[in-house]
This record gives sequence, C-alpha cells and structure tokens, in this order.
Amino acid sequence: MIKVLQNKYLLISVQFFLGLIFIIAGAQKIINPNGFAESIMNYRIFPLVSINYIAITLPWIELISGILLIFGKYVKENALIYSVLMAAFIILVMSAIFRGLDFECGCFGTNDATRVGWMKILENVGLLTLSVYVYLFGEK
Repeated sequence: MIKVLQNKYLLISVQFFLGLIFIIAGAQKIINPNGFAESIMNYRIFPLVSINYIAITLPWIELISGILLIFGKYVKENALIYSVLMAAFIILVMSAIFRGLDFECGCFGTNDATRVGWMKILENVGLLTLSVYVYLFGEK
C-alpha cells in the first residue's frame, strides 16, 4: 500500500488536480472580489473590518499555491497551506449548517451555485485528504 502511495505519477496527478482546483477557485474570486466579499459576509463570523482584506488576499494565496503545486515547487509547504485552508473551510461550512444559514458557499467565487451543506463538507474532506496525502508523500 505504501508503495502505491509513493508512486511518483499518482503524486504528480494529485498535485496537478489540487493545483487546478485552487487556480480556478482563486481566479474566480479575483475576478469578482465584491461578490466574494459578500460570500464571506454570509458566514457571519468575520469582523466587518476584515472582510475586504480576506476577499483580496485569500484568492491570491489560492492562485499562487495552486500554480506552485502544478509546477512542483515547495510541494510540502503548499500542500500544508491547502490542508489548513480546507480544514478552515470545513469548519466554516459546518458552522453555517449548525446555525441554520442557507447561502451559496462562495467556494469558487460567485460562479459557484453550491450551497453550504453536507455535500460541500464531504467535497472539502476529500480535498483535505488529498492535500494531506501530498504533504506526507510529496517531494521535500
């Protein structure tokens, strides 16, 4: 099993997949920062003064991290960034579910019609699992 997990081609494929997801998500948010800021506000967790800062910086972190993952640069560091962000997104969506909030998650900017819910949590857990895999078995 460990030999399969250490397979170079599997790792590269997963890195590419994760990188592509982050690039698409980040680019969509960069295109419409106002819409993404509204999505962040829907969670009703962050102080109002931090919304614009998050809406402007988070998409660039996603975009740059995704590009670096695809090109195999700083793989462990970017897999860690990915893992931390996925864990945070899981917590945010769970918080919204438990508080009875119903809105589009904003995961891919305003083009994403996915609502907060258990399916989004399952999707994020899958991405978290893949990013932990890349962190554990990726190049140093």
